[in-house]
Amino acid sequence: MSTQIHFEHSDGTERVVQGRPGQNLLEIALYHDIELDHACGGVCACSTCHVKIMEGADLLTEARDDEEDQLDDARDLSLESRLACQAKILPGANGKIRVAIPAWNVNAVREGH
Repeated sequence: MSTQIHFEHSDGTERVVQGRPGQNLLEIALYHDIELDHACGGVCACSTCHVKIMEGADLLTEARDDEEDQLDDARDLSLESRLACQAKILPGANGKIRVAIPAWNVNAVREGH
């Protein structure tokens, strides 16, 4: 069973890929060569992989306290905010997840920060 993940950049481009239960959004993005900053290597020690889940949040694990603590330092925080390294697809999930990658995240990767 797989889930469709729609990664949307602020410039309007979109990539649709497949994800499996247990995978987090960061590893899915990196596997498919989708640029997403991740300064700490995906261990929940920063907020650089901050994304917004625009659809399908119910298909992902809930945020834990350590993720919430890191999100406090994220830019443009909203109710849809998650760390891509911590948002894992739930077992039995079937559907569509729409992930917005903020412009500042894409720019940070392109500028080499």
